[in-house]
Amino acid sequence: MSRLHVVSGKGGTGKTTVAAALALALAADGRRTLLVEVEGRQGIAQLFETEALPYEERKIAGAPGGGEVHALAIDPEFALLDYLHMFYKLGSAGRALKKLGAIDFATTIAPGLRDVLLTGKACEAVRRKGKDGRFVYDYVVMDAPPTGRITRFLNVNHEVAGLARTGPIHNQAQAVMRVLKSPETAVHMVTLLEEMPVQETADGIGELRADGLPTGAVIINMVRPAILDHAAVDAAANGRRAAVAKALSQAGLGGARRGGLAERLVDPLLEQAREHAERVALERAQRAELTGLELPLYELELLTDGVDLAGLYRLATDLRKQWPM
Repeated sequence: MSRLHVVSGKGGTGKTTVAAALALALAADGRRTLLVEVEGRQGIAQLFETEALPYEERKIAGAPGGGEVHALAIDPEFALLDYLHMFYKLGSAGRALKKLGAIDFATTIAPGLRDVLLTGKACEAVRRKGKDGRFVYDYVVMDAPPTGRITRFLNVNHEVAGLARTGPIHNQAQAVMRVLKSPETAVHMVTLLEEMPVQETADGIGELRADGLPTGAVIINMVRPAILDHAAVDAAANGRRAAVAKALSQAGLGGARRGGLAERLVDPLLEQAREHAERVALERAQRAELTGLELPLYELELLTDGVDLAGLYRLATDLRKQWPM
């Protein structure tokens, strides 16, 4: 199984929630997972109901079986300071550059460098080993940029081409790409059963494949429960008014005579049923589109009360039931 799990998706699909649930699921049974945020939104802290994450790895949750989830919000400026210290031994000098604004200038004027630093930090965590020779983290989960930017974000070789063709930055980009294009990495897409998210998912997967980046799974988020079976949906779509009136009458809601309670309920119920039938038909079509991508599909239910910490653990449990971990 891959050790770096990159989670992307169209805005509004809940990719941060899915990334957090995946980190919890992977951490079960005594494993250690690092959940990485790269967009500076502090979405992970909000989900886990903790204070804003600093630029350091800290434990934020336990998982069933004694596992641990650690989190890191990667800041490009601090990542560049790490880089300068690691490759150039510029400890105090690097901090002086930050005070002068040079670090912020560098990461702003050269966005390619920013992506190298962000992806590089995650890849370093994947490869890092402790004194015992074992990996510090069993898995690293990255809450990555949205679908429209994910391929360019991960393809740091392209980003760094205009910055340096040789030297440490170039070598760092090459090392990052070796991880990102290896079996150690899987890029997962989060989507909804709606036309635009599904189309963006298909486009994103096509771009990833074209660039040789490893695709993982498609996670369908916020799946609403099926209220009616196929036969009932078909009946609703065809507006079988008499059958509905009879069913209401048999349920004790008054006789089916004109003007009775059952009769008055028929039209509103049929309208709702037709809307439900249209939604079910749309979701069937979108699920078929996703199936055609020939990737594993996993589904997470819609949490009608919103996603709190308990809901996050519930989603993680659902993922573990479906995902071969």
